[in-house]
Amino acid sequence: MTLTTTIVIVVYIGVLAFLGYLGYIKTKNTQDYYLAGRKANPIIMALSYGSTFISTSAIVGFGGTAGVFGFSLLWLTFLNIFLGIFIAFVFFGKRTRRIGLNTQSHTFAELLGKRYDSKLIRKFVAVVIFLFMPIYAAAVMIGGAKFLEAGFQNLDYNTALFIFAAIVAAYVFFGGMKTVMYSDALQGTLMLVGMSILLVFVYAKLGGVTTAHQKLTDLFNSAATREAVAAQTEKFRAGGFQGWTSMPVFLSANWLTVVTSIVLGVGIGVLAQPQLAVRFMTVKSDREISRAVPTGGFFILMMTGVAFTVGALTNVFFFEKYGQISAVYAGGADSVIPKFIESFLPGWFFPIFLIALLSAGMSTMSSQFHTIGTAIGRDLLGKDDMDQKKAMLITRIGMIIAIVYTIILAYALPKIWSDSIAISTGLFMGLCAAAFLPMYVGALYLKKLTKTAAVSGMIAGFSTSLLWMMFIHTKESTAMKICKLLFGKVSLAETSKYTQFVDPIIIALSISIIVTIVVQLIVSKKKQLPKEHIDKCFEGVK
Repeated sequence: MTLTTTIVIVVYIGVLAFLGYLGYIKTKNTQDYYLAGRKANPIIMALSYGSTFISTSAIVGFGGTAGVFGFSLLWLTFLNIFLGIFIAFVFFGKRTRRIGLNTQSHTFAELLGKRYDSKLIRKFVAVVIFLFMPIYAAAVMIGGAKFLEAGFQNLDYNTALFIFAAIVAAYVFFGGMKTVMYSDALQGTLMLVGMSILLVFVYAKLGGVTTAHQKLTDLFNSAATREAVAAQTEKFRAGGFQGWTSMPVFLSANWLTVVTSIVLGVGIGVLAQPQLAVRFMTVKSDREISRAVPTGGFFILMMTGVAFTVGALTNVFFFEKYGQISAVYAGGADSVIPKFIESFLPGWFFPIFLIALLSAGMSTMSSQFHTIGTAIGRDLLGKDDMDQKKAMLITRIGMIIAIVYTIILAYALPKIWSDSIAISTGLFMGLCAAAFLPMYVGALYLKKLTKTAAVSGMIAGFSTSLLWMMFIHTKESTAMKICKLLFGKVSLAETSKYTQFVDPIIIALSISIIVTIVVQLIVSKKKQLPKEHIDKCFEGVK
């Protein structure tokens, strides 16, 4: 570690410590701890939303995945901006804020539980958050730890994990949502700086945008490189791979992976992310949410757009210097970006990108730990009328449990999945979409949607998603080994050309929607919530 890098890290941690202290002294009650007092600035909210959304799993994990699949991942950038920002802010955010205020909800689980007047929904959502969000948090932690390990020769992976988790735990534990949003705004700004420099550097080194893209195209198609690359991409070619600047063959294994697991799984899944939805309840009016859209859209474009573009272009760098494509040289998708930074970027850039990566990981992890802690402290163990100091204490204990659980997963997942970051992220987002999205849309727009229909769709989506992962979708079923143990095969659909590659979100979300509609049609007249309750929830909603 150079002296410059050491100084940069010390200053960065010092600023985080100050923001943690600032959040701590300004946190007077549970509304401050859970929702930053509902008075967040729209720019800060947008940066907090964006930096929570984009983590090391996006930059390291999905950037590395772009090294495998190429520019086809840019469809995810489009969907992230269109669904994750525009649709989420305009059509979900304003109603979430208003209904949350009307019901005095402080968490995503509480919002849905109070909207449907259902303790079951509230507890179920909280349990899903507690059990499965750490898988996503572990993906974020893995990305940060792998970069630290690659950048510091004397730092092993286990130590990097501990350092990464300890720093985040320290400042989010005391300051709650106020500290999370203060730090997110800082970290989002640092991420923008780091990714902007990275983009300029990569294109400059490759001779400009047009030349860089042509080199990537030629890497697969040129007679001079075709034979060498063919040996390294043989498996991907069999799955429909057509080069890093082309989409895979329609309905091939690679196409289904890119479109269903990555683009749709993450792109749609973001709409039902508890740690993101709660951001809408931190601002004081609908106007603030509208004002946050441009900032959020630009942020997502610079984060995912740059990560996916650079990830694909790393193949040119690695092949020209080492004669190998990036995933082969790095030993897996998760290591592509760390190896690229280590091998090709100048030494002066390392501290900048290190801080950008640390910011990406910490901003997301702080929100995840806060969300898991509040799910335990307020929705599972707490009561709405509980003493505020006691409620915050239980929430902090919940955060400690979440952190320990996440660290254990971060040790285990890389041994199970070689591209564990992208798989874990898609798994959690897809699970949330299948279990929560139809119910969430109904909570915001369908006044007559019954509790019974909402619960039925939630359970159907959740159970279908898990069953598809365990027994059908090859990536998860291979790792879980349940199908192998019971039936002697990695997937019940292993002989199918298509089914084993269809992501759980496609099947589970469809079933969740169908079950919700069917049950609603059956019980709509008998199980409707009282008019007074619905009127209270939707008061002032336009």
